[in-house]
Amino acid sequence: MKETKAIDLREKSVPELEDLLTQERATLYKARRDLVFRQITNTHVVKNHRHNIARILLVIAEKKRGGDA
Repeated sequence: MKETKAIDLREKSVPELEDLLTQERATLYKARRDLVFRQITNTHVVKNHRHNIARILLVIAEKKRGGDA
């Protein structure tokens, strides 16, 4: 999966971001499970999902705080 851009995330509302966060966490869980069972060999997928989750959480925190940054 390609990485999510923070600029694209800032255009979305908080409920949309929370839904996206739930989807991303589920995908991360599946990727970790597949890695354990050796169904995928590309370990970089897990890192991408972790970084996407961090970006989403950052934008949610910015919006709740009321920052424009």
